[in-house]
Amino acid sequence: MKKLNMTAKIMIATVLGIILGIVAGEWVQSLRFIGDIFLRLIQMNIVLLVLGHIVEAVGGISPRDLGRLGARTFAIFIASSLAAATLGVVMGTVFRPGAGVDTGLTAGAEAVTAGEMGSVADTILSFIPRNIVGSMAENTVIHVILFGILFGVAASMVAAKQQDDGLLRLVSLFNKTIIRMVSFIMNLAPLGICVIMATTIGRLGVAIMLPLAKYLAVYGLGTLLFLAAWLLLVCIRCRVGYIRLVRNMMGISLMALATTSSAVTLPTTLKDSREKLGVGERIGKLVLPLGMSINCNGAAMHMAITVVTIAQMYGVEYGPGQIIHIIVLATLASMANAVVPGAGLVSLSIVVPAMGLPLESIALFAGVDWFVGMLRTILNVDADAFTAMIIAKSENELNYAIFNRKSPHHPTTPCAVETAR
Repeated sequence: MKKLNMTAKIMIATVLGIILGIVAGEWVQSLRFIGDIFLRLIQMNIVLLVLGHIVEAVGGISPRDLGRLGARTFAIFIASSLAAATLGVVMGTVFRPGAGVDTGLTAGAEAVTAGEMGSVADTILSFIPRNIVGSMAENTVIHVILFGILFGVAASMVAAKQQDDGLLRLVSLFNKTIIRMVSFIMNLAPLGICVIMATTIGRLGVAIMLPLAKYLAVYGLGTLLFLAAWLLLVCIRCRVGYIRLVRNMMGISLMALATTSSAVTLPTTLKDSREKLGVGERIGKLVLPLGMSINCNGAAMHMAITVVTIAQMYGVEYGPGQIIHIIVLATLASMANAVVPGAGLVSLSIVVPAMGLPLESIALFAGVDWFVGMLRTILNVDADAFTAMIIAKSENELNYAIFNRKSPHHPTTPCAVETAR
């Protein structure tokens, strides 16, 4: 008999948890500690997971590539993820998928009120840590991310000067160890999510599930709008046809939808960007692997819209400073998106507590995580390919003959760029 994958197990656990909550009612609250154990096991790895991945991704770029080409690539990554997170907040605010759900809890609202920010300047200043060790102890993830970026840049420069990347190899090994830890902790996800769903349904009833269909529809609409905007931008900037671009992207997009994994899709993205999109090999090898690690438009939108939805469920209203905080935090946290089963739940465990919302609320979204993963991955992967095209155009390494299928193979020499008509 074919072994069930983690996604199938989580979906089954969600259904069983709903049934158990309906049947057992308040009695099931005695099992709540099991769900809490699972959440704590995940949460205890977050700071190290984020720090290690950021350092490895940024530190892996050579100082030469960290110059003009790297800066331009990184600027597009940040700008597109900020835009995705902003659209996620707008979609959640306009359509309000979490509104009207009575959770019966106010702890989230009290925590948010206590953390109210007075101005944009205060918000920006709050992103800068005074003491990184203290920030790690307090799980202030946004401080950890910024420290990781700076540490990664410094590590890259030191490795180049000393001609020794031993520190980065050690970080890579450390990251593999943390990922292995998270992976076997995630084996407990079906049990933990089943119990969390059961205790939630037992306390609040099945009405808590009603916003999820609306949430998924709103997120899907946001994804379509953002992809359409990306396509239009690339067509204008690179002077290519809209229909042709959609056709050439089809293989990458279908692989992303089928696998729900940016890492698994990367070989297809590298191949098709070279053989169908006309991206120069030098550009593709730099932009696409880096984008897989730190350019996650889909993850940024997912975290932003989910935080807004959860806040609505708990009756929390955010001020302008806190909305900026959500957008920036979702953007930076997307750079540390974990490549493990159930990565969406791991990512949410970064941003949800940071906004003063109950950590257990993320389990409510486990039942739709597979569908969310499809949307999240296609936006993550397609944005990487689009970025590569824009960078290749700016470096005169976008081959229009290949893009327009006038040549079956990508040349091994630098791309001969034709004038687009």
